[in-house]
Amino acid sequence: MKLKYLIRSDDVPAYQPANHHHTSNRRLIGPETVGARQMEVLLGTLHKGGGALPHAHPGIEQACHLLEGSAHVEVAGEAFEMVPGDTCFFPADAMHLFQVTSDTPVKLLVIYSPPYGESPDKVRRPAND
Repeated sequence: MKLKYLIRSDDVPAYQPANHHHTSNRRLIGPETVGARQMEVLLGTLHKGGGALPHAHPGIEQACHLLEGSAHVEVAGEAFEMVPGDTCFFPADAMHLFQVTSDTPVKLLVIYSPPYGESPDKVRRPAND
């Protein structure tokens, strides 16, 4: 019996997000899984050399909670290293990047509010791209 509000990550199809390399995401919470309209939760797996190129999400806040691996993060001119248990926040419209620094894959929970949905009109890249 399929439960309406329980999501098993292995039951959710993976996809490669735009503007990322060596990355696969699973949209755990969203319109297609539980009917969510105000938030989106993803499970991301990023392999060695993977990450996101600089970008921003107009009007969308984003948080990332690192479960495994390590990463270098830059947001709005601030740079730091993340280890398991760390959470970072990307304010709406703030340019940010995320790069795997570990030899092992990074696993992280990503939360968007409102939902991003991989919509091209909800991402902005630096002007020189």
